[in-house]
Amino acid sequence: MKTEKKILGISALYHDSSVCYMKGSRIVAALQEERFSGIKNDERFPLNSIKVLRERFNMIDNELDAVVFYDKPILKFERVIQNLIYSSPRNFKFAFSALPVWLKEKLFLSNEIKKHIKGDYKLYYVPHHISHAASAFYPSGFKSAAYMVNDGVGEWDTTTLGVISGRDVKQISSIEYPHSLGMFYSAFTYLCGFEVNSGEYKLMGLAPYGEPIYADLIKKNIIDIKEDGSYGLNMKYFEFQYGAKMCGKRMEELLKTKARHPKEKISKIHADIAASVQSVTEEILVKMAQNLHFTTNEENLVIAGGVGLNCVANSKIKKHSKFKNIFIQPASGDAGGAMGAALYIASQAGEEFVNAQEYSYLGTEYTDEMIEKSLKDLNAVYEKTADKCKTAAEEIAGGRVVGWFQGRMEYGPRALGNRSILGDPTNSRMQKEMNMKIKFRESFRPFAPAILKERHKDYFEEDFATPYMLTVSTLKKEFRNTDKHITHDFSLLQKSFTQLPAVVHADFSSRVQTVTSESNPVFYKLIKEFENISGMPIVINTSFNVSGQPIVESPADAFKTFIESDIDTLIAGSFILRKSVQTRKRGDFKIVRTHA
Repeated sequence: MKTEKKILGISALYHDSSVCYMKGSRIVAALQEERFSGIKNDERFPLNSIKVLRERFNMIDNELDAVVFYDKPILKFERVIQNLIYSSPRNFKFAFSALPVWLKEKLFLSNEIKKHIKGDYKLYYVPHHISHAASAFYPSGFKSAAYMVNDGVGEWDTTTLGVISGRDVKQISSIEYPHSLGMFYSAFTYLCGFEVNSGEYKLMGLAPYGEPIYADLIKKNIIDIKEDGSYGLNMKYFEFQYGAKMCGKRMEELLKTKARHPKEKISKIHADIAASVQSVTEEILVKMAQNLHFTTNEENLVIAGGVGLNCVANSKIKKHSKFKNIFIQPASGDAGGAMGAALYIASQAGEEFVNAQEYSYLGTEYTDEMIEKSLKDLNAVYEKTADKCKTAAEEIAGGRVVGWFQGRMEYGPRALGNRSILGDPTNSRMQKEMNMKIKFRESFRPFAPAILKERHKDYFEEDFATPYMLTVSTLKKEFRNTDKHITHDFSLLQKSFTQLPAVVHADFSSRVQTVTSESNPVFYKLIKEFENISGMPIVINTSFNVSGQPIVESPADAFKTFIESDIDTLIAGSFILRKSVQTRKRGDFKIVRTHA
């Protein structure tokens, strides 16, 4: 009888720290450190997550066969040192702050791992981009596939292309730092006043309001694009090598604008820059995918790396490349590296995987007993509901915003119906009110629609949707109140220019999540109940958090966020809580985690 190997994958010390615990071919749990520490994109060694694996998932350190880290620190340190030499003396401040961290913590990572995880296990380091590629391939269900990884930077690689079949990973080509599509996109994220490594979603969300009038200027001066999708950056326009800023005066002079302060009003030029950068990025990725298909003749493509979260570009790849099937890792950023590293080592041990991703519901779960105890401890006012799905549907149909806390926590940046805030997509007030009063974020950002999979074709044109919100579809014309794509008007979504104003963008696109009774039976039932009441098989689905905070992990997190925002109703497990009857009031809690 085959013995199940127990493997712990770790991603840490750069951003989006996470862990993945496997037994044989099964992922027992995959957790992001931010959910327990309350620090968004937490980069620290995942001590909280490891503790939860021990306490909630019966991981025993001395039973581990392998611990796997998602990149090779020695190679990364080599790149850091060469970069410091190349860019000296302009990077003195960066070197002064970065080198001590490397010499104390990152370079001697094995000491850190052995300090916190005791046992007689084998310690592996998997190259960063192989971890990414593995994270997309092994959950895909494909026998073989071409892979495409684009991110900021791993050890040296920023783009890698290749083929995976079984346990064999063959790299065909790569692009190395400082030439980086991820850094390119992040530089404009910075220029438009958004936070690097988290604000890229905002740049993508801003793009439909603009026109790509700077695209030719960017291609002529800033990035050289070849027909096969390979590229090179003109480094005189970037400053990320020095560690201080992503870009500076030369970029500002070329585009005739200063870098926007985060509190400064977003204007036409920022929307046009966003549209231009998005257009150039899409052009690169489509050319890259087309050439990869020509080179490999593979039917299947898998995508990972932080750029893989650009759902608009993913849809262009699906539309314009000749790949028959595409799978994108839901945790495409560094968080997914922990899973990829663990899956790669498991594959080398001969494991084969069936539905390894499990629709990304790989986190913690709370029973009704655990939820009720937490609510009592917080002096919450609640009652039990006989049918939580029907109750939630009635609340949404009544124009109320619902915090929805059910089942296992999602892995990756998207809430997929277990740690979600829900609303009515036909309500023209929802988009503005949920952004400004609940999410505390920019009013121009639309929400995602979660739709019954069998009804997707009734509302949207392209069959691009996934269970993971990783592509966009276009709303059919019969649900539009106008055919005109109006740019530079951030109030557009509040004017009911479609019959689904809260979930459709200025260009009639939607980042759709398809839901089936197999992928999430409870969430499916809720949407079905809402359809029975309203005739609409769609609900707004956005992550259960407020701006600057990670998605909620525990019942306590959910209750505090409920109190400190304008969410009307919280349904946690089988319990319903209405804001109007609570004794706890806004200001009673700081929205922070209680675990760290």
